Amino acid sequence: MTRSVAYTSSPLLASRTPVWRSKLIVAAIALGFAGLAARAAWVQVFGNAFFQRQGEVRFARTLELPANRGRVLDRNGLLLATSVPSPSIWAIPEDVEADKAQLAQLARLLEMPLAELNKKLADEDKTFVWLRRQLDEPVAQQIAALGIKGVYQRKEYKRQYPEGEAAAHVVGFTNVEDHGQEGVELSFNKDLAGRAGSRRVIKDRLGRVVEDVGEQVPPVDGKDLQLSIDSKVQYFAYQKLRDAVVQNKAKAGSVVVLDAITGEVLALANYPSYNPNRRHNLSGEQLRNRALTDTFEPGSTMKPITVAAALELGLVKHNTIIDTTPGRYNIGGFTINDTHNYGVLDVDGVIQKSSNVGALKIALKMSPQEMWDVFAALGYGQKPQIAFPGAVSGKLRPWKTWKPVEQATMSYGYGLSASLFQMARSYTAFAHDGQIIPATMLKSAEPAVGTQVFSAENAARVRHMLWLAAGPGGTGQKAQTLGYSVGGKSGTARKQVGKGYASGKYRAWFTGMAPIDKPRIIVAVMIDEPGAGAYYGGTVAGPVFSEVVQQTLRLQGVQPDMSVKPQIVVNAVEESF
Repeated sequence: MTRSVAYTSSPLLASRTPVWRSKLIVAAIALGFAGLAARAAWVQVFGNAFFQRQGEVRFARTLELPANRGRVLDRNGLLLATSVPSPSIWAIPEDVEADKAQLAQLARLLEMPLAELNKKLADEDKTFVWLRRQLDEPVAQQIAALGIKGVYQRKEYKRQYPEGEAAAHVVGFTNVEDHGQEGVELSFNKDLAGRAGSRRVIKDRLGRVVEDVGEQVPPVDGKDLQLSIDSKVQYFAYQKLRDAVVQNKAKAGSVVVLDAITGEVLALANYPSYNPNRRHNLSGEQLRNRALTDTFEPGSTMKPITVAAALELGLVKHNTIIDTTPGRYNIGGFTINDTHNYGVLDVDGVIQKSSNVGALKIALKMSPQEMWDVFAALGYGQKPQIAFPGAVSGKLRPWKTWKPVEQATMSYGYGLSASLFQMARSYTAFAHDGQIIPATMLKSAEPAVGTQVFSAENAARVRHMLWLAAGPGGTGQKAQTLGYSVGGKSGTARKQVGKGYASGKYRAWFTGMAPIDKPRIIVAVMIDEPGAGAYYGGTVAGPVFSEVVQQTLRLQGVQPDMSVKPQIVVNAVEESF
């Protein structure tokens, strides 16, 4: 082999290269490799915390392990609320591959317009988007059968409410994140929810779990909650209330049933109501728990309390004569009327006939403070101590501000306000031998211990007056019940509008107990703005009271204390208001 002339004659190739230049190049290459090795060592060994954090941000995820929410049970163990598996649909928009027919079918199954679905999938920068939360299992299976790439499912839980609208205001509901929003679901959310667990994992870009990292924290399931509610009583009370509201063309209504021995709430229903399983287009009218949140002037249902206070102070006896002639009374420039001129009545007759004049004459025998003390002891003007959201205190002004005419009107239930629940609880003082007892939404087997307001003798005397009021010649004859003795007081009050009272707008209610000698239950009924002609409490609310009492006592196994025969109501007295 011979070299070319160009090679031998080239001065560049023929000259000797300095040794230092080759050494420099080798040193530079070695230094570069050393730098890369040092950098690799730093990244992999010594300074890898930052890079690990960046990797975790991109691929490591903490998965929440949801706790099973506790069940809500009635007093007999029947389900009022429970959680069932419910798949949720999500997607990675940039990975979705589907033709128009598939997208149209998917939108139909998701119950959303196709345009809305396309909008959710249009942003290719998103790596996650919810399409629909908590679907029914059959629908989720149909979506899976479409085989759309980029659309996935996640197992979640949805609350189911077997009693529907009948118990809606008691149980309430949760939101899509399973947090309580209303009712006992809200009040006892912490106990029902439990505590979620966690699992640290590595995911690939498609959201698939590749590896577990660290220890798994198991979830703690929520506790079951057993209420005092009897679902059968609740349903029956709601049904009869609804029928009465519709029949009387009323705006709304409420009913409360209390156990007179334990203070347990056996039923609490309102109408209008809503179905907590399908809460679309709900209005405030449907959501309002009127029995606890709405306050009103209680009217004639306060008269037994006024009389009981005077009995306790020794100012009157049951047979003390009260002259109500001529059926009106002037005080402070105002005239207070009865619906009729009842003439001379004893104290029993004042309650039986529901005389405003008789009630105010009894009230004026007391000082304002004495009267206020009894009202306050029975819970008026105070928020009920019950584990339930939305309970209000009503209004009871300080006694020092009372004028004589105001004391007079308060004797028959005007000038103060209370909820139906407060009214029902105040009557426990008559049913429980003079003690007002605490009310509870939780099941309790023990008799309640309350605060003594009246003597047992005076409580029994007022019960007798209530029995007279619900009997022949009284204002609440339509409250009579087949087989059971009852006692109670009707009430009718004009509705306040601004600073005055609306013409033709009333609230009608009836509050009472049964059996009258040894009461087992207290029932309070309120019908708001009856519009079918009748509006007196005894006429509108009394029949609901009658039906609820009979069904509740029968379900509780209480033996009838009267012969079972039809009760004929004649010459019912209209209460004054």
